[in-house]
Amino acid sequence: MLENLTDRMSKALRNVRGVGRLTEENISESLKEIRSALLGADVHFKVVRQFIESIQEKCLGEEVIKSVTPGQLIVKIINDELIQLLGGDSQSLKDKRPLKIMMVGLHGAGKTTTSAKIAKFLCKENYKNPLLVGCDVYRPAAIDQLETLAKQENFLFHSDRNTKDVSKIAKEALAKGNENQADLLVFDTAGRLQIDEDLIQEIVALKDQIRPDEILLVADAALGQEAVNVAKHFNEAVPLSGIVLTKVDGDARGGAALSMRYVTQVPIQFMGTGEKIEDFSAFHPDRIASRILGMGDIVSLVEKAQENIDEEESARMAEKLKKADFNFEDFLNQFQQIKKMGSLSSIMSMLPGAGNLNVGDKEEGQFKKMEAIIQSMTKEERIKPNIISGSRRLRIAGGSGTQVKDVNQLIKQFTMMRKMMKKFKGNKGRKKMEKFAGKMGGMGGLPGF
Repeated sequence: MLENLTDRMSKALRNVRGVGRLTEENISESLKEIRSALLGADVHFKVVRQFIESIQEKCLGEEVIKSVTPGQLIVKIINDELIQLLGGDSQSLKDKRPLKIMMVGLHGAGKTTTSAKIAKFLCKENYKNPLLVGCDVYRPAAIDQLETLAKQENFLFHSDRNTKDVSKIAKEALAKGNENQADLLVFDTAGRLQIDEDLIQEIVALKDQIRPDEILLVADAALGQEAVNVAKHFNEAVPLSGIVLTKVDGDARGGAALSMRYVTQVPIQFMGTGEKIEDFSAFHPDRIASRILGMGDIVSLVEKAQENIDEEESARMAEKLKKADFNFEDFLNQFQQIKKMGSLSSIMSMLPGAGNLNVGDKEEGQFKKMEAIIQSMTKEERIKPNIISGSRRLRIAGGSGTQVKDVNQLIKQFTMMRKMMKKFKGNKGRKKMEKFAGKMGGMGGLPGF
């Protein structure tokens, strides 16, 4: 979502590097570039104007203290302003049992999937018995979809396909939740292609019926300028407690994140980062600001690693690396663990300085090709790569849908890596190897292909 904005912001900041003092003259060009980058990302013009004015006021006359360059100073000022623009401190939902959440938003924003995602996410926050409630009576597929997701995660579910009376469904859901001791109730409401009076009246009536603890606006990150109007209208109808940005992994410009918070003064609390139910995370303004400025998000990366990477497997891999005893079977296991953390581009966006690298479909395809090649090997070939003869390489290429040259290249790279690892085996290299192995084990052991 933020790749283009990150790239343009980085270019804008290059103009102030090397000067001894921040003045109106030497920051004007950078501010012009930042303004253009934000408008190009579909940030609302009023938001951009206030943001630029605030930065300019804080930059002018700032002394560059010892060991801090003007470039570093303006990055800090912009980072601080971005954090405030995105909401300041991270916001949490009310901590109560049962917790009632009503999801609102336009048709196609992803409310139904997000209803299941937020229940899954809160299960990690000690909610044990969620109830998903299908209140979208105008789109039968929405009820079917929510029920399927509930069964998949072993959540409680309630709806009624034989009525259009949303109040009746809500009343029955509240009774079912009480009867089954549900500690979390998530109400998936109907949406429209655009805001209309019928939609507004329905969600107002539903709000009065269920008295939700949280009302979350689910908004597509690609909305751009329209995000401001959507957020404003919903907030006026049913006072929102938070915003959930969806599809942030897509080709969105990111302006919605910066605009909706400004207009509604309602915190962005969550974001959907993919199609899977696990692709959902809390929204941390400081981490997003860091990513926009190309400084990565190591905290989120480590959290993802802790959630998805098996500690015992990582420890075993660290030991193998120390002994320079690493084979294709090990690589496949580690690669599959890392895949649980998300796409290569999403992982790269969290690494400092790597967020604006061009990691697209081609690079993702290379990793898929490597995985296919290794999976086409027999277990013996994975453990003993030296037995892979010409005929075996031909068979592996055919089984993986690749060419022999691709198999040769992978084996060559793998052999070179093993040779490098063996150089660390002696006493001189042992400490270096242990340090290296610890890092590799802790982050899943991705070899340097």
